[in-house]
Amino acid sequence: MVANRLKPEKPRRLVITGASSGLGMALARHYLERGATVAVFARRGELLQQLAAEFPGRTLCYALDVRDAAAVQEAADDLIARIGCPDVVIASSGVSTGTLTEYAEDVDTFQQVMDINVMGMVKTFRPFVTAMRTAHAGTLVGVASIAGFRGLPGAGAYSASKAAAISYLESLRVELHGTGVKVVTICPGYIRTPMTAINPYPMPFMMEAGDAAKRMVKAIDRQSAFIVLPWQMNLVGYMLKVLPPWIFDRLFVNAPRKPRVNK
Repeated sequence: MVANRLKPEKPRRLVITGASSGLGMALARHYLERGATVAVFARRGELLQQLAAEFPGRTLCYALDVRDAAAVQEAADDLIARIGCPDVVIASSGVSTGTLTEYAEDVDTFQQVMDINVMGMVKTFRPFVTAMRTAHAGTLVGVASIAGFRGLPGAGAYSASKAAAISYLESLRVELHGTGVKVVTICPGYIRTPMTAINPYPMPFMMEAGDAAKRMVKAIDRQSAFIVLPWQMNLVGYMLKVLPPWIFDRLFVNAPRKPRVNK
């Protein structure tokens, strides 16, 4: 018998990664304020505990690294045993730093960015797919970026990771078509978080983390297949995608770049 599907606008059980700061924490706080039970994943367990103290009884804390598949699986097994299969799983863990291929020391940085931004998403979703398919319900949400639309100079690792995330989420969405499990791809522009605080260049249409979280929740409630936030960045993203290479190259060759961590 097919299980009754929970109304998407009122998820009761969620998993959110990267929940110790920035967008992940803003999303967790938003859902907790709506009365949901939220399992929060992040490396900094002390920050998760602070969030749990604000919402006792409804915050399950798992201090882990999304690159660790065994740790994510163990957390998934534990929370499913305690609260059941989540209605929504949001993979919002991500890192961004400047990288340049010519520097040997940046090779490890490339690997870390890809491991967290892409494989971390895969490892976050994998333990929940079977349970969601069995329930014929659930939503998997991946936070990508408009930076994945074109390769930005000085941000090869980040742009590549977000482009890979966009393609991965599209593949997953088609694979799960007809199962009752939805996949939502969210490509935000600039959000005021510690990750963007070091950017030495103008960031148009900057969103506060709380505002970005509210907009994302609306998209998740609608189960939008693909969305760019805010709407102004949707126009920017379209323009980026249609620019021929020679125009794109001229416009961005001298663009300011995110600082490298391995200087």
